[in-house]
Amino acid sequence: MNFQDGSLFPENQDKLVITCAPYGPEWMPSDFPEDIPVSMDEQIQKAVDCYNAGATVLHLHVREPDGKGSKRLSKFNELIAGVRARVPDLIIQVGGSISFAPEGEGEAAKWLSDDTRHMLAELKPTPDQVTIAINSNQMNVVEQMCEADIAGTSLAEPANYRAYREMTIPAGPEWVEEHIKRLSANSIQTHFQLATISQLETVERMMRRGVCNVPLILTWVAIGGGFDQPNIYNLANFVRAVPDGAVLTLETSMLNVLPLNMMAIAMGLHVRCGIEDNIWTQDRKAKLGSVKQIEQLVRISREFGREVANGKEARKIYRIGEFYKSADETLARNGFAPNRKHAQRGFLQHA
Repeated sequence: MNFQDGSLFPENQDKLVITCAPYGPEWMPSDFPEDIPVSMDEQIQKAVDCYNAGATVLHLHVREPDGKGSKRLSKFNELIAGVRARVPDLIIQVGGSISFAPEGEGEAAKWLSDDTRHMLAELKPTPDQVTIAINSNQMNVVEQMCEADIAGTSLAEPANYRAYREMTIPAGPEWVEEHIKRLSANSIQTHFQLATISQLETVERMMRRGVCNVPLILTWVAIGGGFDQPNIYNLANFVRAVPDGAVLTLETSMLNVLPLNMMAIAMGLHVRCGIEDNIWTQDRKAKLGSVKQIEQLVRISREFGREVANGKEARKIYRIGEFYKSADETLARNGFAPNRKHAQRGFLQHA
């Protein structure tokens, strides 16, 4: 991405799109009972509350009545239908991991089978987005957490800690290409969750081969443990590698969330918050719910002079419903250089 003169002026930036992840599948309801919704009515109401606070993208996971993360697609259908009926402008982004919580005591936290994850393309009502990881990778979500982050929670229990420490992402090339194909066929946008520049390069290569003809709507997930660390050097390198036609959101975990989101707001990028990412105030004196996190970002963004997108504006910024017919169109719309034609020499650019 290029940052020309005036690029930090709010009048030259898109309105801010706030993604909220309020379901927190890694936590148990006892970890934060005031803010973790369990019943279906509570889960639907949480989405409504997040939208009313200023979030326009809902990162969706589902819980069973006993509070455990659900792996039943019927429960996803039920929650999507309930949210859609209450807040039709909210962008519904289904977490492509489904629920990665361990099944029982001492078991590994793991994603479901390839075939089951493909079934996310068959959800009814249809979500706006499904997130996708690129390239199989370690996902040790607790690596950069400190003792104070998990004190008094279920993640402090040795079996749970180990389960999330040893988690990996299955995302090989054959599965990824087939999944994007199925999502696109059902008019569901692929939202790329990328950990490193190498994963961004894989996406670019897929686009150049014509097997990924979609907008580059992506999140840089800087959580350590096989993903980038959220420091200014990694951030700058990743942002510089992202083409100008992409829409980039920043994501991290625990007390890194607010500082990274402030950087995103200042740079004209977009933000993610919610209890899936962090449950603490910056001084760790209290827990901070998803709605309060959204309200904080709305307040800060307005102090920067940058307005927050409403639901219709967010859909336009995110290019919901937009798909492409060819590699050439995909590269041009996302801001990549064109493919090299036979016998063409030198550096390439679109006319």
